[in-house]
This record gives sequence, C-alpha cells and structure tokens, in this order.
Amino acid sequence: MAEAWGFFALGLVLLALGGDSIVKGASGLAQKFGASPFVAGLLLVAFGTSLPELFVNARAYVVGAQDLALGNAVGSNIVNVGLTLGLAAIFAPLLVRMRLLSPLLVLLTVASVALIVFGLDGVITRIEGIVLLLGFVAALAFMLARSGREQVEVRESIAAYAATRSVLWMNLLRFAIAVALLYFGAKFVVQGAPVIGAGWGWSPLLVGLLPVAIGTALPEVAAAIAAARRGQGDMVVGHVIGSSLFNLLVVVGGMAALRPLPLPESFVKLELPAAIAFVLVLYPMLRGDLRISKTEGAILFVAFLGWVALELFLIAN
Repeated sequence: MAEAWGFFALGLVLLALGGDSIVKGASGLAQKFGASPFVAGLLLVAFGTSLPELFVNARAYVVGAQDLALGNAVGSNIVNVGLTLGLAAIFAPLLVRMRLLSPLLVLLTVASVALIVFGLDGVITRIEGIVLLLGFVAALAFMLARSGREQVEVRESIAAYAATRSVLWMNLLRFAIAVALLYFGAKFVVQGAPVIGAGWGWSPLLVGLLPVAIGTALPEVAAAIAAARRGQGDMVVGHVIGSSLFNLLVVVGGMAALRPLPLPESFVKLELPAAIAFVLVLYPMLRGDLRISKTEGAILFVAFLGWVALELFLIAN
C-alpha cells in the first residue's frame, strides 16, 4: 500500500509539472505558427487545464480501466465547480466579464443532459460517442466565431495570459518535456490509484470519482485561488467551464467512439445528475450580477463536501 501511495503522489507531482509546461509550450508554438495571442489564450483558458486529466484517462483506457477513466471525467466536473470554483470565490469574489461564458455554460448543461439520455440504456454507443465529439467541434467553432465580440480589456487580459516567448526550439523542448512528464505522471497515477482503492474496498469507478479527480485538480485549485486574488475571474470560470466541456465531450465521447462505453445504473442515477446539479446551481450565479461572491463560493464548496460525504456514506453502506 505504501508503494502505491508513493506512485500516486509522484504521479500527481509529475502531472502538475507537465500541465504547466505543456500550456506554455503549446501557447508558444501556436503563436509561432500564426495564431494571435488572444486566440491562443482563449483556447488555453478553455481547455489547457484538461490535459493532465486527458493523459490520465487515456492511460486508464489503454490499460483497460475504463471505469476509472469514466469516474475521473465526471468526478473532475464536480470537483471543478464545487472545489476549484468554490474555494477560489471564497478567497476573492470572481467578477466575470467574458460574454462567451454564459452560452458555454448552457452548452455544458446540454452536454450533461445528453450524457444521461445516452446512458439510460446502460451504454454509450459508438455513434453517441461520435455525436459528443462533434458537439465539441461545434462548441469550439462557436467559441472562435463569437470571440471577437469580447470587450477590449477582456481580450487584452486573455492575450496577456498566453504571452510567452515564441522561439521554436524552446517551445518544442517545453512540449517534449511536458509530454514525458504527463505520460509518466498518468502512468504512476493509474498504477497506484486502483491499488489504493482496492485496499479500501472501492471500485475503480469510485477511485476515479474521488481520489483521482480530487488529486489531479489540486494544482488547478491553487492556480485558481491565485488568479482570483489577482482579479482574474474570467480565467477561473473559463477554466472550469471549458475543462468540464472537454471532459464530457472529448474524454467520454472519445472513449465511446472507440468502443461502446458501459455505464453503471447507479452512475446514471447519482453521479451524472450530481454533475448537472452543480452546473445548474452555477447558472443563476453567473446570470445575475456576473459575479460569484464569497457566500456563493461557500455554497458551492459546502455542496461539494456534501457530495463527497454522500459518496462515502453509500460506500460504507
């Protein structure tokens, strides 16, 4: 068990280091080949923080641990909203100025509902997986098409986020190092987490939902708190919504597109509705004064703790 914990902890550290490096490398390469700093920044804000989870889920899928990957994909969405967004808002209220975030939140709700509908028969078919992937392509096209309507200060803030040196060899090196870190980080997490879960009597699905989803989110939580203190509410909320969309449409959709993805009945009845509930709670917060207050952050965080407590209670019984 101690060895499994060691691999798990080392994997989380490597994922955190690789996630930071690959964002810088990808931004530099995108700008080197003609992307504007704003477009590069927009894509990084929306999907950059999903890459460590993507590597973990891809590794789990390759070694046959589909349930762990499924649990991590959906569990990460609950962690994104309840833990990451909740704690960030508690430390500093989040002012949201990016106009794209409201329609993307609607798309996230639609994607969550679609996943439940697809899973009612106990499996997400390959065709349904392809539909989810096409949904991501549509969301990406919509985001890029609407991005020009953002306010000047929002565009400047996002462009500044992507600012990095565009020297080709440096960014290729960053990218290569990041891929290596993410590969071994994902390998160690997927190697250690199931052993830890088995020692506790947990299924791979629950291992993905709780320790893996929470563990891989911790660097993002720290970054979100720092961003909130700097007044970068758009970055924090954009990371949460974009990462959640990516998890449902690309990770789950991609797994199902490769081969049909079985969904446990309890998963369709509990975890997926819980993910939707967190999204629905977030919607009126953003539609009102475009600000997530400390009180609202506390509500999200307490709801997250309640969800964890419920999962642990169900495990014990």
